[in-house]
Amino acid sequence: MFSVSFVLAIRFLAIISMIYTHSHVNANAWNDRLSVTKNRLINFEAIGGIAGNNSLSTCWANTLLLNQTFGSLQNGDTLLIPANRTFWLTGGLYARGLSYVTIQIDGILKFSDNVFEWPRDPRTNQVFNCFYFEQLDHVTFTSSQISPNKGIIDGSGHFWWGVIQYVIIRGNRPQLFWIHNSTNILIENLLLKNPPKWTFYGQDVANLEIRHTDIDAHRNPDVHWHDLYELTAFNTDGFDVSGKNIWIHDCNIWNDDDCIAVKQQDSSSIHSPCSENMLFERINASGVGLTIGSIGPSDAHSCVRNITFRNCTMHNTFKGIYLKSRPGNVGETGEITDILYENIQIYNASQWSIWIGPQQAAFKDACSLLWPTIPEASCPIPSGITWNNIVLRNITINDPQISPGVIIGNSSNPMQNILFDNVHVNNPGSRPWGNQYYACYGVEGTATGNTQPPPPCFKRPLI
Repeated sequence: MFSVSFVLAIRFLAIISMIYTHSHVNANAWNDRLSVTKNRLINFEAIGGIAGNNSLSTCWANTLLLNQTFGSLQNGDTLLIPANRTFWLTGGLYARGLSYVTIQIDGILKFSDNVFEWPRDPRTNQVFNCFYFEQLDHVTFTSSQISPNKGIIDGSGHFWWGVIQYVIIRGNRPQLFWIHNSTNILIENLLLKNPPKWTFYGQDVANLEIRHTDIDAHRNPDVHWHDLYELTAFNTDGFDVSGKNIWIHDCNIWNDDDCIAVKQQDSSSIHSPCSENMLFERINASGVGLTIGSIGPSDAHSCVRNITFRNCTMHNTFKGIYLKSRPGNVGETGEITDILYENIQIYNASQWSIWIGPQQAAFKDACSLLWPTIPEASCPIPSGITWNNIVLRNITINDPQISPGVIIGNSSNPMQNILFDNVHVNNPGSRPWGNQYYACYGVEGTATGNTQPPPPCFKRPLI
């Protein structure tokens, strides 16, 4: 009799083979089990998906079946995850080249909590992501469920989070939902929950819309602030994106890293040489900020421009408005240009309400996580990124727990045209900047309207 571990190994090798050959496993045979007509509705349970069973063998069986089904989808098809059903999976779900397809998640897709049996690349031992898609075109991920009963993708992140887990696992944790090199994507009416690492990454995409889709990475669902325990859900980025023509709106985000992060493109990217033309609006977010970055210089000229955040609210957030650069090599270049934050309300931020400057991190040459609390901590500022035309307009910050912020540039390549227009801070904290309120240098900035208190290195225009 074969052992359970042997059977699981065989299933694992089947999935690995499928992923690395980029083939549609048994596509012809699989189509025999599906209707050959166009515009098919394919019910995952009806074709053999097993609901309500979290055993490891079921996770493998459902994962293999879902990968086979992805490989069989044709233009016009809808794959249905039925309501009131939970289907357990493991990592390594992969699809390439889907077009004019709908993935309708009315039930729950939940990933295994067995960290030790998670599928890995046998060459590197890196874990496979939960979902990885590439070269999609006109693909919709949706749910017909009416809010608040949205379709759910649950990464069982609690088993990957925590200080001890981070020391052991470090960054080798699966990302929940990754789309690469794709166009014309719609994601709507979903709840992305408990990501082991980043929640969503739209990498080098064009024409992406995400609407009415929420992110929840709470460690304790009854806690509504970012205490030390909550913050140990490390690296649970919300919506990370790079590319062009991106619109994310009407979403709720709770996580413990960047709520939204615009990543760089460069001249080697596929869909645009710059991350550009993005709008983020009507978003409730709490985490480590509505973020640009981190952006590092490169030989191919890293670029982010024409990005707008507007009409957003941040309650009990850790950071608020967050723009960050990172170090590079001599001669490399990059830019952060034409950025607008407008009509943003921030309540009770526990760390910086506004940070415009170098990334705080633990890697070499980064601004120390202990700066400025520890006098010996340093905060070097990269010179390879050119900052220009950064506007904060109609920003209200209420009861920040520390001083409002940091705006610091490199003296050899100072930030240009930084405008605070009606940036009002009510009841600012006193630590660490006292009555200066901001760390402010290496910046050519202007404060207008009812900006109070103004950053000390900014100019006031003559009336």
